[in-house]
Amino acid sequence: MSNKEKILDLYYNQHLKQNKIAEIVGTTTQYVSKVVRADKRNKQEKEKRKNENSENRKVYLQEYFKTYDRPKKDDNSYEQMIAQQRQDSMELSYNSNNISDYTFAKWNSSAYHTNTKGNLVIDRKLKVGFDVPKSINMNIKVPTQKYKNRCVYSY
Repeated sequence: MSNKEKILDLYYNQHLKQNKIAEIVGTTTQYVSKVVRADKRNKQEKEKRKNENSENRKVYLQEYFKTYDRPKKDDNSYEQMIAQQRQDSMELSYNSNNISDYTFAKWNSSAYHTNTKGNLVIDRKLKVGFDVPKSINMNIKVPTQKYKNRCVYSY
């Protein structure tokens, strides 16, 4: 039996891979590939192997995802939301009877826009009471908690 016949037998009958065949026969994988490509059964065998690999991969992935246990991350979004709610209720609490201009503008953001100087100005089309801040100076480099409590008005 010649090398070509042996290669074709191992490839088509025993369904070995080309690198394994090259080891057994003692040739290069390039030679095995050349012999296999020259055979007329190559297209059918290639398609058959492709389908088998696709099915095997599908089965493997199904089993893998059935047994895969994802590590659970600490989800603290609920705690963050509660903390934000507490902060907001403190800022807008009716018990203190005081609310800063900045907080008022933050909670009524659709009523305010930024002018060319960078200050928050209430929309002229809105009719508001005398106690609503018409403009808020935002020319401080970083608005801080200290600033938020600086411009306080009573209602």
